[in-house]
Amino acid sequence: MPAFDAQADQTTPQHSNPQWRGIADLYHAVFTGLILTLVSRRGTADAAEFVFRVFRRQQQERFVAGLAKLGLDHLPPAVAAAQYHYLSNWIGGVHVEYMYENDRKAWIRYPPPRWIWRGTAICGVPSEVSKAMLRGWHANNGVALGNLKLGFVCTKQSVDGQDGLEGYYYEADEPLEPDHRLQFARHLEAPLFDPAMAPALPVDSWPKPRLEKAHRNYAMEYVRTAAPIAVQLFGPLDGGYLLHLTGKLIGMQSYDDLAQALGPSSRDAAGFAALLQALFAAQGDDAELRNVGDGFELRQADWKLMDGVADGHPACVRVLEGLVEGLAAGCGRRIAVSLAGDHRSTPLLWTVR
Repeated sequence: MPAFDAQADQTTPQHSNPQWRGIADLYHAVFTGLILTLVSRRGTADAAEFVFRVFRRQQQERFVAGLAKLGLDHLPPAVAAAQYHYLSNWIGGVHVEYMYENDRKAWIRYPPPRWIWRGTAICGVPSEVSKAMLRGWHANNGVALGNLKLGFVCTKQSVDGQDGLEGYYYEADEPLEPDHRLQFARHLEAPLFDPAMAPALPVDSWPKPRLEKAHRNYAMEYVRTAAPIAVQLFGPLDGGYLLHLTGKLIGMQSYDDLAQALGPSSRDAAGFAALLQALFAAQGDDAELRNVGDGFELRQADWKLMDGVADGHPACVRVLEGLVEGLAAGCGRRIAVSLAGDHRSTPLLWTVR
């Protein structure tokens, strides 16, 4: 059954909360931007290693628990894995298709436009970086389920100029060696997608407000995972620099869209301080705004994005710092913003002048 109505088409999710939509778009851009920053500043190998670690970590933290949450843990392994990717990505606003072939073989397909490589970003993504995502997540689902017969065969990659990313989960007759858990078969093509045959979320447990919040969180989770991995992989100085640079670039490019989503504000220090408070509220953080001398001060009581991250380093806050600096630059060139503190010593203290 579809998410909201028995006759609804679940292939195109709709989300009406403009604040949460704005936050989702912003963090989506930060994650994609970070990968492109790594490709351009560190090279393909480092970017691919980073993407592998991000998707492997998310897979280990979310896949098995997600199967139970979505009511899929009773299904045959190949079918359960494919339906998980269909439903979890649909919740996040990602266009994806699911095609059942038999209990030991089920397809998924991400048609264009690809969510993760929005717009022109896809032109900057090497094939190896896209493969790293599959190695990190899709190739490890059988391991996570304790079924070493489960593998994934990729038949298309959109970054290679094919009409989407697609492939199928299959259950082999014998356990698969590690280098056989992800294979490529470019001569094959997925069956056509029939929305009427796709799995659907139970309406009662997934009402529209929950879906809207999950859509926001989907994009934010990528940055929550990516920030500590960047620091651990490249070190606090280099990792922090890459996080800050990406945040600032995305902030400068995103101000107009974010301001529209969060509501009108003036292009001065007062307006930016109000927008910053709205940004924190929309991403789930509390922030008190007050006038201080010739400017404004925001005391951000928490940074929920990094709550509970065991290996979160103080340098992780550099991505938020860069994002705010970039948004300030997009608002007006005379607006100055500074930060005191990090996520381990909240509140974060922001000064806007």
